[in-house]
Amino acid sequence: MRTFTAFAASAILLGLAGAAGAAGTTSLTFRDGQPADRFVLDGASWRCAENVCIATGGMSQPAMRACRRIVAEHGPVSTFTWRGEAFDAQRLAQCNAAAA
Repeated sequence: MRTFTAFAASAILLGLAGAAGAAGTTSLTFRDGQPADRFVLDGASWRCAENVCIATGGMSQPAMRACRRIVAEHGPVSTFTWRGEAFDAQRLAQCNAAAA
């Protein structure tokens, strides 16, 4: 049942990501578990399922600032994509340093 739930949640989030794809998707994957089903930070509204979160709105700030704010409040991430641009390993490490 858990596998089905994870699959269904992923399908829903992929559908949301596809809808946002024209403007560039903003998403992340939490490394240690999702903090909540939804949260709002700096005007961006995040919806989460199975550690994957998709954002809408509030994306006028620099990507690294947004990532560090999320990590500082909710914990480290294993992926982070800001308006369609995915962070590489180096940028993820810089972002996750804010979790300490």
